[in-house]
Amino acid sequence: MTTTVLVVDDQELLRTAFASLIDAEDDMQVVGRAGDGEQAVALANRLSPDVVLMDVRMPVLDGIEATRRITSSGSHGTARVLILTTFDLDEYVFEALRAGASGFVLKSRPLEELLAAIRVVAAGDGLLAPSVTRRLISHFAAKSAPAHSRRELEDLTERERDVLALVARGLSNAELAENLHLSVPTVKTHVSSILSKLGARDRTQLVVIAYETGIVRAD
Repeated sequence: MTTTVLVVDDQELLRTAFASLIDAEDDMQVVGRAGDGEQAVALANRLSPDVVLMDVRMPVLDGIEATRRITSSGSHGTARVLILTTFDLDEYVFEALRAGASGFVLKSRPLEELLAAIRVVAAGDGLLAPSVTRRLISHFAAKSAPAHSRRELEDLTERERDVLALVARGLSNAELAENLHLSVPTVKTHVSSILSKLGARDRTQLVVIAYETGIVRAD
């Protein structure tokens, strides 16, 4: 299957570079380009891409609000947002994750990592390495106004709460299975159930919810 991508950046040179890189891949296709968040929302609505490669700081409408509109509207289908950023410890990045982004990638990293990130997000997986989970989420969760309450967790079983806490620590399914003495398929079932009950798009959103509800604390 071909992954369709919408490239959003206010610098035309970068848009062209990213689009050329992506179009050179056999399994990807750029279906649109936007220079600001407002254009991005409109194109996401019209084109329903699999992945939106989204810059954070842009004129007219920034990447955070554009992400929120894209991920909260059913009219955009299953589009997932991958944030482009210059600095990994950037409060804009955390706000974008809270707004519904599935992960982020640094502009300074090799372009091959960008392609890998698009594939990961398109597959439905959140893109937060354990080190990023600890540094970014822990750093900003304590400073940000909570967007979730503990009442959202009432439908979770005790085991699902355990799984959620470990997901928030950045553990993979295999690591979860080893830690909880469960099989990997059982862990996957628990994660799917948690996603459904909390209305989360992917593991990245579970990390944000876990910190904001206090299941995991920033310290």
